[in-house]
Amino acid sequence: MQAMARFATAIVSSLVSASVCALDIQSATEAELDSLRGMGPSLTAKVLAARAEKPFDNWADLMQRVNGIREATAQRLSDQGLTVQGLAYKSPHKPAHKAP
Repeated sequence: MQAMARFATAIVSSLVSASVCALDIQSATEAELDSLRGMGPSLTAKVLAARAEKPFDNWADLMQRVNGIREATAQRLSDQGLTVQGLAYKSPHKPAHKAP
């Protein structure tokens, strides 16, 4: 019985971790991009068109070249596992943590 419980736990854990896996924008398919909350067919088409011209250098490059992706959208997409060149989005406007 314990073996069955451990097996079930392992399956659930792998499914949960798989849903938050990193997805790099350089290799993401149309379907993968569309599956992200905040991406729709129109924004996905813009990303794919810009990527076809030239790969994205970083998040700033993505936000500059794709109308519709700004800080809030970049953060939301990154929180879902989207990366640019393997890196998650880091807002340049987050306040620095100060020690007391």
